[in-house]
Amino acid sequence: MSDKGNIEIAIEHHIDRQRFVIPFEGYEAVLEYQISGKDIDFNRTFVPNELRGKGLAERLVRHGLKWAKSQDLTIQASCWYVQKFLR
Repeated sequence: MSDKGNIEIAIEHHIDRQRFVIPFEGYEAVLEYQISGKDIDFNRTFVPNELRGKGLAERLVRHGLKWAKSQDLTIQASCWYVQKFLR
């Protein structure tokens, strides 16, 4: 028995494309970044209209920040949405 309000969300890390992705119902929510040395810049968050309001962007950002910290990277955010999590 599954609870629709508590969907299982798989976050994929495409290291070669420098992005985290949640594929869902034929769409993709994305968090993109660029790494330069030991610095990471989270520069774009995108959630298609069809997936908005499900908390996917927040899940991506929290996952990405946790990963960056585990890699001992210096975190920057040129994306306004990610900046909210760094305050």
